[in-house]
Amino acid sequence: MPPTLAALVHHSALKLTVRAGEDRLDVPVRWAHASELADPVPYMEGGELLLITALKLDAEDPEAMRRYVKRLVGAGVVGLGFAVGVNYEEIPKALVDAAQEEGLPLLEVPRRTPFLAISKAVSAAIAADQYRAVTAGFAAQRELTKRALNDGPEGLLAALAGQVDGWAALYDASGSVVASAPEWAGRRAARLTPDVERLRERPAPASSVVGGEDRVELHSLGTGRRPRAALAVGTAAALGTAERYAVHSAIALLTLTTERSRSLHAAEQRIGAAVLRMLLAGEPDHARAVAGDLYGALLDAPFRLILAESASASAARAHADGHARVAAPALSASAVAVPETNGDPLGGLAEVVESAAARSGESVLVVPDGERLVVLAVDGGAAVAACGEYAVALEAARTAAREQPGGDEDELVVGLSAPSGPIAAGAAYKQAEQALSVARRRGRFLVEHEELAAGSVLPLLADDAVRAFADGLLRALHEHDATGRGDLVASLRAWLSRHGQWDAAAADLGVHRHTLRYRMRRVEEILGRSLDDPDVRMELWLALKATAGTEE
Repeated sequence: MPPTLAALVHHSALKLTVRAGEDRLDVPVRWAHASELADPVPYMEGGELLLITALKLDAEDPEAMRRYVKRLVGAGVVGLGFAVGVNYEEIPKALVDAAQEEGLPLLEVPRRTPFLAISKAVSAAIAADQYRAVTAGFAAQRELTKRALNDGPEGLLAALAGQVDGWAALYDASGSVVASAPEWAGRRAARLTPDVERLRERPAPASSVVGGEDRVELHSLGTGRRPRAALAVGTAAALGTAERYAVHSAIALLTLTTERSRSLHAAEQRIGAAVLRMLLAGEPDHARAVAGDLYGALLDAPFRLILAESASASAARAHADGHARVAAPALSASAVAVPETNGDPLGGLAEVVESAAARSGESVLVVPDGERLVVLAVDGGAAVAACGEYAVALEAARTAAREQPGGDEDELVVGLSAPSGPIAAGAAYKQAEQALSVARRRGRFLVEHEELAAGSVLPLLADDAVRAFADGLLRALHEHDATGRGDLVASLRAWLSRHGQWDAAAADLGVHRHTLRYRMRRVEEILGRSLDDPDVRMELWLALKATAGTEE
């Protein structure tokens, strides 16, 4: 630590004597400065030992000395050194009383001790302290590097916590705690997740200080536009020079680890893209051979295929296609890098599912493919659950944005296949794409394929193309009914709902069955179609259902 007044008093060569402020000698001295100005305060920064001979001071005037000392204390001067035998043979009582009254340490400097000697002593002590800090910093850097190489991030955090006499925690890209040291720090670190999330919104490198139970420094890790991780360091007080060296070393080492992990992650994604292409091409044995230990566990258990795209891309696709696509296209070989998450919901989804899988020890395969994201995840695992939670969060964000003037956000559309295996990967892709198409048409964030089989087909009719077809098919019947010459539409609905049973349908309408038979013949004549054809009956029934809400 920096030199103190007590250290200077005990310096054998200086021969200093304490005349006031004996209980405040433990304060650190930032510098020693000589000034004979009547008011040196404008040139003080705080923390100085001021050295004077009282050449321009009336040191025997009690009121003048009270004002003088009071200003020095207000400026942060930590001590006053008075040279005797120059202008005064001893320190005037007025100055001693003023210093005692304000609690300012007053040191008597003998004539044989030049001010330069005191300045040199302070300077040497400061240099020695800085050297000790640098040496300790290098030692800490060596220790942290050794622990990082041997024990990974967990060992590095443990070493860092010991260096700063506090605690340390590492967060992943989603703001979740990956590791902490000591063990008890995990709960404390988890409470800082909102602060870490705010830090991630700032370009890297970024840092902030959080108060509370202790003083916590947060530092972003990574060299890209968005930080990939964050480091928290909690201490009881502000960090010293040596501790600061240790923290900076930890940041550098963890950043290197993060960037190396990104390179490895990109290589893993290239393998994952190849595995997925083989699965979709119907080559599960080749896919399993390439997957090896990296993705082999994923292919040994039932998995789900998740297909996601941004709402803007989905809308463009729907406009271009006019209907849901069901063919699984070949993935582009270059689609292997996770997109940046800044304003990109696909990148956000990739981060969420990968982080969830990493925390639970699951394998997950994430492959960006142009405007889409393809994910292969363990059925019932953390990654699939995280995908659903992410969709719910986006739904809440969209609702909040609608309540704000001009609120808008880039949304996400996700389709989830039924549980599948390597042999049926192509079918799972089709299922996910069908679910994605339904989610797009219904304005939903996420639709599971099981919903389509367990639910009703009627909601699928709520489509502009289907309504247009229904309106065209029934238009002639509505025009006939508009002339008041009969109620063909209602009669057709009643007859179809009774599966062609004349008596039951006629009873529902309150007419004779012969009247109903006549009306059905008129329907056939007007439409030019036979009601004996089951396809015609199906199309008419669906058309009636599609237009049911618009006929009133």
